[in-house]
Amino acid sequence: MSSQKGNVARSRPQRHQNTFSFKNDKFDKSVQTKKINAKLHDGVCQRCKEVLEWRVKYSKYKTLSKPKKCVKCLQKTVKDSYHIMCRPCACELEVCAKCGKKEDIVTLFNKEPEKTENTENNVRSKYRRNCSKNEEKSDEDLDFDIDLDDSEEDDNQTEGLSSPSLTAMY
Repeated sequence: MSSQKGNVARSRPQRHQNTFSFKNDKFDKSVQTKKINAKLHDGVCQRCKEVLEWRVKYSKYKTLSKPKKCVKCLQKTVKDSYHIMCRPCACELEVCAKCGKKEDIVTLFNKEPEKTENTENNVRSKYRRNCSKNEEKSDEDLDFDIDLDDSEEDDNQTEGLSSPSLTAMY
């Protein structure tokens, strides 16, 4: 195709037709590729999310080896690749963590960072939550039993008061 201005009409079809789409994990079955494919891109605008997904899809996404410096707080707290702000600063200012513009954030940051990598920790935290719920239920049962004991004592006290007054009447 010529580089001449205005010459945009192509007279022939595409020379090489693609028969199948590119697969980034076809030959690379490494752990790092699996982590990159499973990564959730949150705290970014729609355009930045599409850019990051394109990078992942075509094996252009490179992970950080060490944390980068945040442009707002100037601390080395940026742990996501291609981001310029850390999670707390981006949440506080309500801006995209990648481009820094005040756009509509597609998916907000999770309360638990690095959720995809720590599945074992999530299972443990669910177990702990269930255990704490069971403890709360057992505490409620204990309170309920105490209330029953108190009500029985109240009944005994009223019976004790009423029985002498009944004997005094007779």
